[in-house]
Amino acid sequence: MLARMADVRNPSLRSGFTTGACATAATTAACRALLTGEWVDPVRIELPKGQTPEFPLERKSLENSRASAAVRKDAGDDPDVTHGCLVVATVRRIPRGSGIVFSAGEGVGTVTMEGLPIEPGQPAINPVPRQMMSAAVRRLARASGESDDFDIEISIPGGAELALGTWNPRLGIKGGLSVLGTTGIVRPYSCSAWIASIHRGIDVARAAGAGHVVGSTGSTSESVAQKFYGLPDFAMLDMGDFAGGMLKYMRRHPVPMLTISGGFGKLAKLAQGAIDLHSSRSRVDFSALAERALRSGASESLAAKVAGANSAMQALAIAGPSLAMAVAKAARSTTESQIAGTGIEVEIMVVDRFGNIVARNSGAPFPESRQV
Repeated sequence: MLARMADVRNPSLRSGFTTGACATAATTAACRALLTGEWVDPVRIELPKGQTPEFPLERKSLENSRASAAVRKDAGDDPDVTHGCLVVATVRRIPRGSGIVFSAGEGVGTVTMEGLPIEPGQPAINPVPRQMMSAAVRRLARASGESDDFDIEISIPGGAELALGTWNPRLGIKGGLSVLGTTGIVRPYSCSAWIASIHRGIDVARAAGAGHVVGSTGSTSESVAQKFYGLPDFAMLDMGDFAGGMLKYMRRHPVPMLTISGGFGKLAKLAQGAIDLHSSRSRVDFSALAERALRSGASESLAAKVAGANSAMQALAIAGPSLAMAVAKAARSTTESQIAGTGIEVEIMVVDRFGNIVARNSGAPFPESRQV
C-alpha cells in the first residue's frame, strides 16, 4: 500500500510525495533499525511544512554496521517520471567525527557541472532532502546517545534509464535521477484543475478587497514576497507555471496591483514572451540572455559565458543583478501586454534559490517592505 495524501486545493486529484520525502522515510527507518535493532513500519516523518505522513516499507535489511530500507514512491495523480519507483536508503556507520555523508547509489546521478545547487562531484540530492534526512538522523542519534556519523546512500533502481528522459543529462547530472523536493509534497499536475484554482484564488482576493496580489512560481518565491509585503494568505496566488491562465482571467477580473514573484529561470522564459512556463512547453533561451547581458553593460566575453551557461542559475551567477533586472523588466513587458487596458500595476520580483530578492521592477511605485 502506497502513502497517500489528499490535495485540499483540488479534491478530485490526489497529491503524492517527492523523491526527497521517500528518501527521508527510508533513511529514518534504516537509521532507527541500525541504532536500535528494531524496525518501525510504517515509518512517520515530518515534512518542512509540518505534515507528518506515514510510509510503509517495501524492503528492509539489517547487518552489523548497515541497514537498508525501501519505500515505493507515490506521486499521486501527478504524471511524475519517478511515480512507482523504489527509493532505497542504506545507512552505514562511519568513523567518529566524519559527520553525515551522502552517497549516490544505483540510479541516482552525480553532479558534474557548475550552476546547480549541489557542487560538482556530489550526489544529485538537493539541499532540502539533505536537510530532512540529516535532521532525522541527528534526532535518532541523540535519542540513542550515539554520534551522528553516518553515510547515507540513496538508490533508485532503474533511475539511470529514467533519467535519459529528463533534463539531467543536459544539466550535467550523470548516471541517474535527482532526489528533489522542497516541501515533500507533489501536487497533481492538472492544467485545468490548477488554472481553475488560480481563478478561484483571484475571486477570493477580490471578494476580500485585496488591493495587491502575488502570483508566484513556487513556494520559495511565494514565501519571500508574502513576508516582504506582509500580505495575507488570500492575496497569494499559486500561479506555478500558468502565468497565462492567471493573466487571462485577470483581464476580466482585475486587481489594482500584481506582483509576479519567481525564480530567475521561470521569469527568463516569461521575459522571452512565454506565458506557459513549464519545462515541457518553454525553455530558457541562453542566446537571448546573453543579448540582455550585453545590453545591461556586460562585456562580450561575459556575455559569451552566459550564452554557454549550463543553467539559468549559472547564467545569473555569471552576470549578476544587472541581468536579473533586465529579465525583470522584459518579464514586466510581457505581463503588461497580456493585461493591457486593465489599469493593473505590475511588478516583477526575481528571487534566487536562497530566498534573496535579486531584482524588482515595476512601472509605478510599489509599497516597500512592510516587515520590520
